[in-house]
Amino acid sequence: MMQLTTIGTGTISLTPGRGCAAHLVEAGDVRLLMDCGPGTATSLARLDIDWWSLTHVAFTHFHLDHIADFPALVFAWRHARVAPREAPLVLLGLPGTIALVERWAAALGAWLATPGFPLVVQEVALETPVALGDDVTLEARAVPHTEESVAYSVTHAGRRLVYTGDTGEDATLGAWAAGCDLLLAECSLPASMAIPSHLTPAQCGALAAAANPRRLVLTHMYPPLEGADLRAEIGAHWTGAVVVATDGLRLSIEESD
Repeated sequence: MMQLTTIGTGTISLTPGRGCAAHLVEAGDVRLLMDCGPGTATSLARLDIDWWSLTHVAFTHFHLDHIADFPALVFAWRHARVAPREAPLVLLGLPGTIALVERWAAALGAWLATPGFPLVVQEVALETPVALGDDVTLEARAVPHTEESVAYSVTHAGRRLVYTGDTGEDATLGAWAAGCDLLLAECSLPASMAIPSHLTPAQCGALAAAANPRRLVLTHMYPPLEGADLRAEIGAHWTGAVVVATDGLRLSIEESD
């Protein structure tokens, strides 16, 4: 079984109800945090999630609203308990992730790169599966947002979750995500505010129509979408199951789904 917890479903347009991007996938012994935007560390504690035992963190891209709390988590793992963390932590991302950690360490202190527990920074190649352990595999695919932006596919025991990260329209993303059990898709702005680097509800519907997931879960919503009938807008393109994520939502992907 895989379980998804949507820790932060909002954007850098800060609101009381939605934190910045962060999503936890649990499968077997793997506890993978995809993105780690501002406030993630506090949200993990507030949602009563065992942040101490995270095994992996993966960045979809380097915008601050997706990465800013990683140093805070490392600092917490180093100092927040009587016995410091000893278990290794793997940070995954596209080329540039190692240099990012080096710049953080230069600015904040050497503890960030050498925190007292094994911190492995692993840059992944596109569309090349990476074994995370316990039959869990991660694969990255480029998406049109920033130069380094990727979507992630997580597979475990025959089940597959795809997270778009931040993305604009991509004619082939649906084919790559085809048949996944859960498609966690950014749904940022209404059509009246559409920009090339993010998706509107209608574009999410078109993506779902191409991918045909068992379940579409919407995240990364800017305030203008609050209160909109997202299911109706998406339903004009795709009539499958739609979940509008909220912070703290937990969803399971099981054989019986």
